Amino acid sequence: MIKGSRLWAIAGKEWLHLSRDWRSLGMGIMIPLTMLFMFSYALSLDVDRVPMVVWDQSQTPESREFISRFTGSRYFSLRGSFAGYSEMEKAIDTRAALIGLVIPSDFARKLQSGRRTDVQLIADATDSTTAGIALGYATVVTSDYSSFVGLRELQRKGIQASSTGLEIRPIVWFNPELESRNFIIPGLIAILMMVIAGLLTALTVAREWENGTMEQLIASPIQGPEIILGKLVPYFALGMFDMFLSIITGIYVFHVPFRGNMILLVLLSAIFLVGTLAVGMLVSVVAKKQLVANELAMLITFLPSFMLSGFIYTIANMPKFVQLISYLVPARYFIKILRGIYLKGIGLESLWFPALLLIVYAGATLMGSISAFKKKMT
Repeated sequence: MIKGSRLWAIAGKEWLHLSRDWRSLGMGIMIPLTMLFMFSYALSLDVDRVPMVVWDQSQTPESREFISRFTGSRYFSLRGSFAGYSEMEKAIDTRAALIGLVIPSDFARKLQSGRRTDVQLIADATDSTTAGIALGYATVVTSDYSSFVGLRELQRKGIQASSTGLEIRPIVWFNPELESRNFIIPGLIAILMMVIAGLLTALTVAREWENGTMEQLIASPIQGPEIILGKLVPYFALGMFDMFLSIITGIYVFHVPFRGNMILLVLLSAIFLVGTLAVGMLVSVVAKKQLVANELAMLITFLPSFMLSGFIYTIANMPKFVQLISYLVPARYFIKILRGIYLKGIGLESLWFPALLLIVYAGATLMGSISAFKKKMT
């Protein structure tokens, strides 16, 4: 039977050790903040102000008007006008430009005669994702200009243009500014909690084995569950502090909207944190060596959470067998919860299933670490 006095004695001992180990304490506080700032400023999925260069062989009002459709958009930035392919190739090779627009000499004449007019668009596809998005922007700009020219030609001929047809009027919910930062930071909180909690607790039991103090704990009346739970308490408090720090930084520094219930977020974060701390504890029990435990914890927590949780990469676009593996990554469910509470303001009525999976995850990892520790003691 677990006795509270013995559990809190272990917790006090672990907190005393943590407070004296300024490196572990500093790592637990500074690394989340450092990673949050680095990822938030350096990692962006927004594609705008695409650098482009132009070779305008037409040099007519029509060609200049067409170019202005690009430069007047926030998605393109004109970096130069050239008079040949060699100069354009040099600009693209040196990454001074990502897109090259070539307007033929008969551009205006074909437009005026109502014939099909071709323009050439050269894209640097070294970064295929950015190039694909930029080409999509260019297609929209060109299509819009083509419709404008067609309408103007009908009006010039005195033909009343029909108002029938389809017109898209988009309404953007939850992230109207289309800022990738609002998408990244809530997911980043899950990654940070997973990594930091796993790394901190991965060293606790392994350190006791290396220092030779585990035998003293085993010889004492303290039971295995009391040792595991007692060691988790101070790191749970540190993890919750990191979470609050990340939330405050996201809201007040990076201005990520928070539309949900803070109490629900704290409760579900605590459940996720317990499970993650237990994973680190399980690694520490199994490894017995701090170096091995540290490397194993990084392998188990960071890589799956970063790659397979939907943090950056869309799970639906992954191969089927990888999608199946992603169901075993708890950060997948916590990221869904964070983005739902942060951006959509939804409650437990919509998030009950991922919340239930987090409870199962926390219970399973906690029981697994206690069971593994009992086996090591016998």
